[in-house]
Amino acid sequence: MEAKIGKIFESVGTFFSGGDNIPWCDRDVIAGCEREVAEAQNGSSNELVKECIMRLSWALVHSRHEEDVQRGIAMLEASITSSEANPLELRERLYLLAVGYYRSGDYSRSRELVEQCLMIAPDWRQALTLKKAIEDRITRDGVIGIGIAATAVGLIAGGIAAAVSRKK
Repeated sequence: MEAKIGKIFESVGTFFSGGDNIPWCDRDVIAGCEREVAEAQNGSSNELVKECIMRLSWALVHSRHEEDVQRGIAMLEASITSSEANPLELRERLYLLAVGYYRSGDYSRSRELVEQCLMIAPDWRQALTLKKAIEDRITRDGVIGIGIAATAVGLIAGGIAAAVSRKK
């Protein structure tokens, strides 16, 4: 019984906090990835440079800072349009792009990209988890929006009722 009550409180807490299972990345990790990219660009193979750029993109879209997320999105968008990646590389880039759009609050674009990932790999657990997080966030935002609208309507109705009662 206590376990069920604990789960209910956890669900309510997650609902209002917007908790998800997508990891965050600190700025020091981003700085380390930027150093890796700079070092790799000085004479390393093209493959190593691409790997370092993917790690940097991962770190950027998982950042808590909007400017980092936007930079990661821009890098990934450019890498998708400028290269002919194999399906697994494309899947990874689409997923990271979906994470970036999720972090920036563009849930519909994020959902589109996750759907593209799932067309490449239908059972990919990371993409399925992100899709659920997106749908939960859309639902939560809708419920909160409805609550705000209902409160506004109630306040307006209360104001009108108060004005009418004053006139009598």
